[in-house]
Amino acid sequence: MTRRTPPRPVDVGRLFPEVLPFRRESVRLHPRAGRPTYRDSSVGGPLLWPAVEAWPLCPEHEGSPMVPVVQVYRDSVPGLVPFPDGCDLLQVLWCPRRHSDHRWIVPHVRRRRSDAVGTPLEAPPGPAEWEEDYLPRPCVVHPETVTEYPSWDLREDVWDALEDRFLALDEETGWDYQRHLSTAPGTKLGGYPGWSQHPDWPDCAGCGRRMEHLLTVRSTEADAISRRAWTPVEEDDDTPCQGPGLVLGDLGGVYLFECPHCPGRPFDHRYDCA
Repeated sequence: MTRRTPPRPVDVGRLFPEVLPFRRESVRLHPRAGRPTYRDSSVGGPLLWPAVEAWPLCPEHEGSPMVPVVQVYRDSVPGLVPFPDGCDLLQVLWCPRRHSDHRWIVPHVRRRRSDAVGTPLEAPPGPAEWEEDYLPRPCVVHPETVTEYPSWDLREDVWDALEDRFLALDEETGWDYQRHLSTAPGTKLGGYPGWSQHPDWPDCAGCGRRMEHLLTVRSTEADAISRRAWTPVEEDDDTPCQGPGLVLGDLGGVYLFECPHCPGRPFDHRYDCA
């Protein structure tokens, strides 16, 4: 079954043309509990991993194996998601244990050519220990492209100029710009990070430029307030979906960034609490 986000309840561009220059597209993955294979795009599902290639290990926990978090094939998502030349598969893993300096997880990003994998690894190693909240259950995905406008990332001067009109719309219609009209919630590729708090974009250590948002992994598809605007039309917004079952910082999120300008596309990550 496909998943389709309902149309925005109001015309954001007409009401607030000042935000149009900041419009972006993102791909909502809509993960739902299922039985994906390594030939599928998934959240928490098995990865297409070469049998001859070492499995990623946590650098802090004495080589504890990481776990699959997201796998995306290029042909399963719209062309808006950038893949490096020669690659058609994005894989993200992390260590599902607590780490020093209050870090929830330690991620690993791998890009590859699926047709160059050869014999796939049938039984990857699993961690000896893990935090249940950081271990995603296997989910199939239903990629969908949506238009976003910045929420926390909206320039301060633009927000100040629009704040009274945002409040007036909320009072008249019950639609809140930040929760209902701007940034899509849930796990997604591209667009704006699903910040719960103030933005914290990393800069590339190699070239100094601000990195680009690659992936948001959220604890939930949408919270109790945003659900009424973002729940797919195929589902009941009163019934929470059966997704990956993550609890990241009190229903927060993990955000991955990459630098497309430097060799190897270095990555970094951030996280925050809801």
